[in-house]
Amino acid sequence: MKANRISVSGRVQGVYFRVSAKQKALNLGVRGFVKNESDGTVCLEVEGEFNAVEQMVSWCKKGPELARIKAIEVTELPARNFVSFTIKK
Repeated sequence: MKANRISVSGRVQGVYFRVSAKQKALNLGVRGFVKNESDGTVCLEVEGEFNAVEQMVSWCKKGPELARIKAIEVTELPARNFVSFTIKK
């Protein structure tokens, strides 16, 4: 089990980043959440099998088609045992 917090900056709000991240997470079997932050970034907390989390981090470096990623910051976390992947408001 691997768990990460991923903070993504750039043009990431208003480009379907959260919806696309949820779809990718569901495809990979990753659990956690994604949410917009007030500073214009998007924050994800993801956990799952090591390779699945690594693939989610890699996806965040590109994001959906309309996104323009400037930087991502990845922090390891203890697992919180999420049961699904959700979009937080």
